[in-house]
Amino acid sequence: MRISVFASGSTGNCTLVQAGGERLLIDAGISLRRMCAFLAGEGISPSELSCVLITHEHTDHISGLDMLTKKHGTKVVAPRTVAARLRGMLPGVEDYIEVIRAGESFHIGEAEVRAFRTLHDTDESVGYRIEAESSFGLCTDLGCLTDEVLEAMSGVELAVIESNYDERML
Repeated sequence: MRISVFASGSTGNCTLVQAGGERLLIDAGISLRRMCAFLAGEGISPSELSCVLITHEHTDHISGLDMLTKKHGTKVVAPRTVAARLRGMLPGVEDYIEVIRAGESFHIGEAEVRAFRTLHDTDESVGYRIEAESSFGLCTDLGCLTDEVLEAMSGVELAVIESNYDERML
């Protein structure tokens, strides 16, 4: 398993996970040009991506998604509420969206993926745990640790956690 964090923070979020022979992006919150440059640095073309896993619909997590799907036909994976918001915000993306349920595992090739709920100022924010040759968990904009987050991240070999907290927002 190989993890490359291309961007993290309020100016954009995008992480590449190479696991089980798959190439997964978690979020696409940077321009397609920047994404392509980062991917090229990893020796990967955008057309080689298996999918983009979306954590939530805030701009710093999806700003490059429209162009990525339009130019490369990349599959988008998101929980129900996030998928509905993406359809409204980015109409060209709707043909590429696959809806998942938080708490349920699914496979992308050899990689087992599970979305889990995180606390953030949106209706359905999630983190992802990916199991293949090793285990990886990612949480962004984490407001606070919940039992669900602790259970999902428990035992991962590698974790990326970005946190913030504003009691009034949450």
